[in-house]
Amino acid sequence: MPELTPIQQKILKFIKSCMVERHLPPTMREIAEFMGYRSDNAAYQHLQALQRKGVIELDGRSRGIRLSEPLGLPVVGRVAAGSPILAEQNIDTHVPLNPNFFRPRADFMLRVKGMSMMEAGIFDSDLLAIKKTSQAEQSQIVVARLEDEVTVKYFKRRQNIVTLLPANPEFEPIKVDLRRQPFAIEGVMVGLVRRGEVRKSGSK
Repeated sequence: MPELTPIQQKILKFIKSCMVERHLPPTMREIAEFMGYRSDNAAYQHLQALQRKGVIELDGRSRGIRLSEPLGLPVVGRVAAGSPILAEQNIDTHVPLNPNFFRPRADFMLRVKGMSMMEAGIFDSDLLAIKKTSQAEQSQIVVARLEDEVTVKYFKRRQNIVTLLPANPEFEPIKVDLRRQPFAIEGVMVGLVRRGEVRKSGSK
C-alpha cells in the first residue's frame, strides 16, 4: 500500500468499517461528518488523493467508492461488551478470502479463544468462517451472545430453553431460559481456517 497521511488513513479506515458493518461505502456527507468538516468538498479532496494513490476508485455516484484491493473477510477478535459483533473496535484485521468460497456465504471470521469445542475439531486461535444470522437449526455450531459475552457452541432448543453444548467433557453445557435471560444468535459456522488451511463446514 502506498504511504498515506494520518488523515487519509483515518478516512480509509472509516470507509472499510462502513463496508464491513453496512455492506455499503459511505456518502461524501457521512465522511465529512465523521471527520468534522463543514463542507463535503473537503472530504472529496481527500478521496481524490486516495484515488491518485491507487487505494480507491471513484465513479461519481453518491456511494461510488470502491476499494482497489478486495477487503476480504473481517476477523473479529475480542468482542467489546454491548457492541455489535462487526463494530469497528472488534475487528482485528481482514483475511483475503472470497466470502463466496463458503456455502452459505461467510460474513466474517471469528478468532477462537479456548478449547471448549476441541472434539469438534475447533482449537484455540482457529478462525471460524461465520454466516451472520439470528436463526439456527438444531445441532448447528453457532456464535451466541449471552449478556455481553460471546461463545461458540452446538445449538439445541426445546421450547423456551436453549442449551449450548461444548465439544469437550471438561466444560459444562450452558442452559438459557429465553423467558428470563438475554440471548441472541450472531451467526452459524460455515468453515474454518487453521494456519493457512481452509476448510468448509462439513469437510474433513
